[in-house]
Amino acid sequence: MDAIRTDAASKGLKPAPRMIPPHRVPPARDLPLPAYLRSIRDNGLLGFPKAAFEEPVTRRGLMGRSSFVLSDPEAIRRVLVDNQANYARTVGTLRILRPILGDGLLISEGAAWRHQRRALAPAFTPRAIDGLMPHIDRAIRDGIEALSPRAAKGPLDLFAAFHGLALDIAGRSMFSVGMDRHGPELRAFITGYGARIGRPHVLDVLMPPGLPVPLDWARRRFRRRWIPFLDSVIAARAAQPTDGRGDLLDLLAAARHPETGAPFSPEELRDQVSTMILAGHETTAGTLFWASYLLALFPDIQERVADEARAADLSDPTGCHADGRLPFTRAVIDETLRLYPAAFVVVRRALGPDDVAGHPVKAGDILLVSPWVLHRHRRLWDDPEAFDPSRFLPGGSAPARFSYLPFGAGPRICIGAQFALSEAVLALARLCAAFRFEHLGREPILPVAVVTTQPDRPGAFKLIPRR
Repeated sequence: MDAIRTDAASKGLKPAPRMIPPHRVPPARDLPLPAYLRSIRDNGLLGFPKAAFEEPVTRRGLMGRSSFVLSDPEAIRRVLVDNQANYARTVGTLRILRPILGDGLLISEGAAWRHQRRALAPAFTPRAIDGLMPHIDRAIRDGIEALSPRAAKGPLDLFAAFHGLALDIAGRSMFSVGMDRHGPELRAFITGYGARIGRPHVLDVLMPPGLPVPLDWARRRFRRRWIPFLDSVIAARAAQPTDGRGDLLDLLAAARHPETGAPFSPEELRDQVSTMILAGHETTAGTLFWASYLLALFPDIQERVADEARAADLSDPTGCHADGRLPFTRAVIDETLRLYPAAFVVVRRALGPDDVAGHPVKAGDILLVSPWVLHRHRRLWDDPEAFDPSRFLPGGSAPARFSYLPFGAGPRICIGAQFALSEAVLALARLCAAFRFEHLGREPILPVAVVTTQPDRPGAFKLIPRR
C-alpha cells in the first residue's frame, strides 16, 4: 500500500493549526524502471521521488535517454519560453490525444499551432468570456436545482455529479443549449476512451511515430465513431434556435486565419470543438471536486466561502472571479489548483542539444515540468502540503514567476485559463451558497493522475441544503 499522511484529526489526535489534506508520501528514491513505467500507465504521481520535491533539477536514465524533472524557475523558462522551439510534444502524447482531439490547438505544432492560436485568441478575450457567462450561470443554477432531489435521497458520488455539471456548462457555453440529448453519449465516449485506450502504455513511449502499437488500432476504431458523433452534435446545434446570445461555437466559427482570412474548415472546427469540450469539462469537474473535498475537510473555510457567496450580488455573473466580489472563493480555487493541478505534468522532447540549468540536454531527452511537483516544492513554497487559501488573497505576495503553473506557461499557456477560472469560481460560490458539503467516507481520497488529476475512489458526500 502507498504510504499516506493524514491530518491529526483523522488519527483521533488534537488537530494541528495547519490544514493538511491527505496525500501520498513520494518514494524515497527513483522507482525501478518496470515500476516507473507502470506508474506512467496507472498513476503518474508515483513516479516522482522525494528528491524531485527538494532539488531544482533531477535526472534519471530512461532507456538510453535522460529524463529531467525541472523545478527551477529559470530552467522552466528556458524550456517553455526562451528556447521553446527546441522542445516538442512527445510521440506518446500525440498517440494518445490525437484520436480524440484531432489536430486542434492543444496538440498542433509549429505554424499550424501559431495560426490556430492567433485565430482563436478573440474568442477568449475578457469581453468574449463575459458574453459566455450567462450560459455558464444558467447551467450552474440548473445543475444545482437538479442536485437538490438527488442529495435528499442519500450520499452522492460528487465526482460523477460534477462531471455532469461540467459537461452541461461546456455544452451551454459551446452550443447555447443543454446536453440532455447528447450528454450521456458524449460522456460515454470520453469515459470509455480514458478507461483503457487513453491510458499511456510502455509501447506508446518506446515505439517511433511511424510504427503502430496495438492500442493504435483501438484508437482508430474509436475515432471512426467519434467523428460522426461530433458532426451530428454540431449539425443539431446549427438546426436549433438559441436564445439569441452568442456562444463559443459562434466565436469559433467567426475565427479567421490570421494571414488568409479563411475560416476554419468543418474538419478544423470539429477538432477545436472537441478540444474545448474535452479540456474544459474534464478540468472543471476535477477542480470543483477537489475544492469541495477540501472544504468538506475544513468546514471553517467552507463557511467563509458560503458567507462570501451569499453576501455577493451575483445577478450579473460577468467578471465575478476578478472584480473583487468573490476574493476568498477565488483564493480557494487558486489554492485547489496548486494542490491538485488538473494537468499534473507537461512533457517535452528535446529536438536538439541544449543546456538547462547547467545540465547538458541531448536530442531525444525528455523534459518534465510537473505542476504537481512544482506546487509542492520545498524550496518554492512555505508549508507546501498545507491547504492555505490566504496564499492567494489580494494584498499578499504573489508566487514567484514560473513556480505556479496550473495552466502552463509561455506561448502555449492554456488559452482558456480565464474562462476556466470564471466558471470554477462562480460554480463553487453558487454550490456553497446552496449546500453544505460533508464527506461521509472513512478512507481518505487520494489523487490519481493519468491524463488529469482525479480521485482514487468516488467517495460518498452528503449535501445539506442551506436555508
